[in-house]
Amino acid sequence: MLDWQSHESFIPAVGRILRIEHLAETILNDEKFRESKFFLVICCPELDYTVADKIVGMKSIAAYRSGLEIDPSVTGIEAEEGLLQELNGVVVFGDKDLDLRKSNPLHLRNVLEDKRFAKSKIVLLHASYPFSKEASYLASVYSQVYLDFGLAIPKLSVQGMISSLKELLELAPTKKVMFSTDGYAFPETFYLGAKRSRDVVYNVLSDTCGDGDLTIEEALEAIEDIFRENALRLYKLNSVNGLINRGNIFTPNIVPKYFNISQNGGEVVFVRIIWVDTSGQHRCRVVPAGRFYEEVKTKGVGLTQASMALLSYMDGLAEGSTLTGVGEIRLIPDMTTIARLPWSTKEEMVLADMHAKPGEAWEYCPRSALLRVTKILQKEFNLVMNAGFENEFYILKKMTRNGAEEWGPFDSSLYCSTSAFDTASSMLQEAYSFLESLDITVEQLHAEAGKGQFEFAFKYLPCNLAADNIIYAREVIRAVARKHGLIATFIPKYYLNDIGSGSHVHISLSDNGRNVFIGSENDPETHYGMSKIGQNFLAGVYHHLPAILAFTAPLPNSYDRIKPHTWSGAYHCWGRENREAPLRTACPPGIPLELVSNFEIKAFDGCANPHLGLASILAAGIDGLRRGLTLPEPTDIEPSDNLKRLPKDLGEAVSSLDGDEIFKEFIGEKLVTEIIAMRKAEINYYSKNPWAYKDLIHRY
Repeated sequence: MLDWQSHESFIPAVGRILRIEHLAETILNDEKFRESKFFLVICCPELDYTVADKIVGMKSIAAYRSGLEIDPSVTGIEAEEGLLQELNGVVVFGDKDLDLRKSNPLHLRNVLEDKRFAKSKIVLLHASYPFSKEASYLASVYSQVYLDFGLAIPKLSVQGMISSLKELLELAPTKKVMFSTDGYAFPETFYLGAKRSRDVVYNVLSDTCGDGDLTIEEALEAIEDIFRENALRLYKLNSVNGLINRGNIFTPNIVPKYFNISQNGGEVVFVRIIWVDTSGQHRCRVVPAGRFYEEVKTKGVGLTQASMALLSYMDGLAEGSTLTGVGEIRLIPDMTTIARLPWSTKEEMVLADMHAKPGEAWEYCPRSALLRVTKILQKEFNLVMNAGFENEFYILKKMTRNGAEEWGPFDSSLYCSTSAFDTASSMLQEAYSFLESLDITVEQLHAEAGKGQFEFAFKYLPCNLAADNIIYAREVIRAVARKHGLIATFIPKYYLNDIGSGSHVHISLSDNGRNVFIGSENDPETHYGMSKIGQNFLAGVYHHLPAILAFTAPLPNSYDRIKPHTWSGAYHCWGRENREAPLRTACPPGIPLELVSNFEIKAFDGCANPHLGLASILAAGIDGLRRGLTLPEPTDIEPSDNLKRLPKDLGEAVSSLDGDEIFKEFIGEKLVTEIIAMRKAEINYYSKNPWAYKDLIHRY
């Protein structure tokens, strides 16, 4: 039986081998190879398989060292001499003395066209890297050629793994492509291979479905074949004792979000191309699915530049805006975000990047702004910022008061009330189910302190993905409420005499998946439970917090929420588990009490563009890391007026932003200038129309 997971060393055979049985006694009697298991790649019909099994326990030959320029007409003596000559060298895959040109599988043509070997099964390993396209061609032309992309995953970069598999599948039938994990040096490679392979295959097959090369059903079948069925057939492993013949591995609750099939089996009719503008409003262009997959998927759709400068109270531009109705950008769908709408199963939605021209990000694009800053953090400090949102919202119902219709509280229960949850349970279950279908993880939910107010807490993710997910999460929550004739609103302060709604975000830093914000009991630089990196990063956020509010609390109504003694963070301070502080370090269950794993920002609400809000936090944190900023002592009591207030209104926040140059450096001067102009317009309008914020329930 072929066991590609247990070989101890690779023994390359000379390219001239034919009758390998001549070598049996020589190899078996040589002490150098007494404990070796051989991994061979090219099968021969004339091989005495009894002898071959005795030698290696498998029926294939690897020949990359001496090259694949195989001469099928050599004698057995010549083959033996050649092999012994090769075996006298050091046998390590990847040695610098290897001639990579000779490992091109196109050199196998003489063997492939020799009638004696027409029924010999030849498996090209490791995606035949870097000759994946050539391998794909051979598998499409010669019936005996199969492909295995093990070890190419996870050894290549992410884009390398994706491009290599794409090249294999350009021509090769999916019935001839396999994956095998390979723990040749350390067992962790098994895990990495298994995990990465699923991500890469999902990515590649998602694109093939989007391009129309495969239907969803064909893609699901291809996954079964690649990970299981092809190897079982080729290596005749179905007869192995104890093998479990699993059924369909894709049950409805674990199908990746791109593969979600409409419950009524219908085709997609529309695709919504979604963006969030500078004022935090969700907008979309809708394209018929046929045109989307034929053209728009890669070319995008046009959009006036002015679309990123529209205000919360009207679709108009601010005085002093840097954007006008002159000029157009392209909305380019990010196909990694495409998903079927759970509440409208004949539609899909996808988030878009904004390009000034093909391949060039537009400087006003919020997603690109966050990506730019994350790349700076990665490049300079090898760190990733993770974020987990806690999004509060009110559910409103239509009611009549004094003969007039208005929107009022869904119920009158209080914080964590069981009766409040009972009242909304069916809607919350539906929203949870929809979120789960989009692969958005809800970690907990509860009734909040306001009348008809609830909160969803979402899983920590790299900040770019967290921002994407919170957009979809709000779409889901609003859609479910509308379905029930209600409104779910994320505006910061709908009832001026009740509790406000925030979108608190928890922040941590990781290095290769390891939390490096948390301190260590054995590290002398650990203070307040944080590592030196954590302290510097949080100090940067603390230092720039007044300006950050212009991003994270973008409307005058935001400051109706940020008041003392409402757990919204009104004073400029930080504290350990202090919910009145705008910056709170947290110690969740499982973390030693002396340490903290993350910090929470209270002054972040549901009207903020999540990408711009996180970009501002990240920019401030990087400044703290660069300059080695330090924190003041924590505030461990209820903050009071003996502490400096954070901006009391949007005007103060805008003034802070206008005087803080680091945001122009990181996020872009033009974008920051536009934000300042828009915020000033919002201040002017709502100061003259103080009750106009009530209309925002239809926009946020």
